[in-house]
Formats: sequence, C-alpha cells, structure tokens
Amino acid sequence: MSSDQSQETPLVGTVVAVQANYYQVRLDTARHDPPLSPLSKGGKQAAGGNSSLFLLCTRRSRLKKIGQQVMVGDRVVVEADWAGGRGAIADVLPRQTEMDRPPVANAQQILLVFAFVEPSLDPFQLSHFLVKAESTQLDVRLCLNKSDLLTTEQLNQWRDRLNNWGYQPLFISVRVGMGIDEISRQLNNKITVIAGPSGVGKSSLINQLIPTANLRVGAVSGKLGRGRHTTRHVELFELPTGGLMADTPGFNQPDLDCSPEELVYYFPEARQRLAVARCQFSDCMHREEPNCAVRGEWERYEHYLGFLEDAIARQQHLNQQADPESNFKLKTKGKGQNQYEPKLETKKYRRTSRRSQQQALQQLYQDGEES
Repeated sequence: MSSDQSQETPLVGTVVAVQANYYQVRLDTARHDPPLSPLSKGGKQAAGGNSSLFLLCTRRSRLKKIGQQVMVGDRVVVEADWAGGRGAIADVLPRQTEMDRPPVANAQQILLVFAFVEPSLDPFQLSHFLVKAESTQLDVRLCLNKSDLLTTEQLNQWRDRLNNWGYQPLFISVRVGMGIDEISRQLNNKITVIAGPSGVGKSSLINQLIPTANLRVGAVSGKLGRGRHTTRHVELFELPTGGLMADTPGFNQPDLDCSPEELVYYFPEARQRLAVARCQFSDCMHREEPNCAVRGEWERYEHYLGFLEDAIARQQHLNQQADPESNFKLKTKGKGQNQYEPKLETKKYRRTSRRSQQQALQQLYQDGEES
C-alpha cells in the first residue's frame, strides 16, 4: 500500500462528541493498517465489549467556509491519518432529523426523565417539557424516576392522569433498579436524546444503562429545590444492547419557539379532538371562537392558553424586531417570566466633529461680513 493511501483513507462514522473545534467520531468499520486497538474516549474499550473504533477529528476548512455545522449524531465522511492517529471530517451526510436545542442530528426519539420527588414533580413544568419534546417531531417517551417512593395507589393515579394527557409513562427507580430493563428495550438500535430538568437522575440512569459511562452525578439543592447541572455538553454514549444515547445539559425551563398556529398540535389530547371534529374557522386559535373543537374540559387546556400567550408575545416580538420603528423591548422578570415594555425615548448625544466646528465658524464669519 502506498504512503499516500495510508495517510488519508475516507471512512464513514458518527460524531459522538463535540468540544471546541474537535470531534470524536465512532467509525463504522475498524481499520487495522497500521494496527489500532478499539479504543473509546478515555482509552477504554467501548461498553459491552463492542469493538468500536473512535477517532479524534478536526473539520476541513472547506466546511467552515460554506457554514456547514457539525453536530453530535451527524453521519460524516472522515479522512483518517493513521500515522498521526487523527482524522479530518471532509463531508457531512444528509440528516434525517435535526434538533437545535440540544444540537443533535439523526435522533429518533426523546426519553423525557422526571422525578416524583427531590425535585418535586410540577405538572406545569412537565407539560412545558412535553410540548417542547413534541415540537421536535420525534417520538416522545416519558419515564418518572423515584417511583419506589410512592404508593401503588399514587402511581395508578398518575398513570391515569398522564394517559389522559396522551402518554403511557414508565415508572422507574434508578436506586433500586426498577424499570431499567424496560427502558433498555425501548432504546435498542436507536439514537435517543435523554432530557429533563436538572437533578432528576438522568446521569444516574445513564450510568445504570451504561456502566462504563461513569458520569458525574450531582445532588439536589435543598435551598432551590432543583438539581445542579452536571452535564456540560452533548455527548453520545454507546448502549451495550445497541443504539446510542445523547446525554444533554439539564435545563429547568426549555424555550418554546413554535408559532401560535403550531402549538395546538403539540398536545396529543388536542390532536385527538381535531381528528374527530373541525373548528368552524380555519384560523381558530382555540380560545373564544365559536364552534371550536379544541376548547373544552381537558386538564391541560389552561396550560395551552398560557403557552399560547407566550407564543403570541414571541411572534409579536419577532415582528417588531423586523420593524426598525419597534417601540417595545423584552425584559426578563425572573423565574423564566418575560414581559414586553415600551422603550424609553432617549436622545443620542454625539460630540461635534472638528470639521463641523470649523465649517460652522466659517459660516458665521461669512454671515458677519455680509451683514
């Protein structure tokens, strides 16, 4: 084999981690000329004894020039420099799906993790996360941790409640191993994004599913009643049974960036209503319009109305940003609450340039001579 061929060999792989300008790529086919051992990040063999080969890569300048972002989950073409033990991403293959927050490509489902206690389960916050998850167009799976701390009656009440929301929750307990096998079966051979508030046990769950992950686990803050962030970046972990899981930084209130018209379709119970009946008006916002098929006695209808107000305010803000004469500004009030307030009219004071001062003096001089 020529030296040129051994220097750069195009291969295909999956980006499993992005940090700064470096990309960790799991190659589809292990190359052994010259021989390399199947090492994962940190110098350990991949979980479950898989002989995956990982290569640390940079991005070709051509991709940077054309503005091609490389995301975790991307399928990429890699030129491997075996002698240097590094590689370079030469091309990004077309994506099947794409998420902007967290930035993950080609994911197939979202595993939304909440806890019943520590921190306490807030139905409004859960609804917020579910709507955000639905907006990605991925399959949404819901699991509730620390289920061993509730009675059977309490669990049945929550099951009935969430069934009415349109979800079939999986009750788990990472501490005692409850429901872990069922989760593992649902993750087989898929790219799954795990998300949820901080402190609900996401990192502990991943450590249970992938013992070699060794993620740092944080305690719940007693003062704030919510978890501390332990995940700082998006990373894909290889499951022993097949598939990849994306761990994402925890956040307590995801942004809802959908349009007011789209919002209703992110509520499964509202979709069910629209499947059997139609609203009288095609542009119905499902508030006070007559003959509305959505408005009615369902638990999360109040959540919908609250999210709708936020979506309308956001849309107006975007429209005002496009208008240079906008008279409103967005002001953060704390606890995730935003409010639009009128802009104060202020005069812009600029120091008069020396040239302008000289011209003014010359004009005064000329006026004096003419008089």
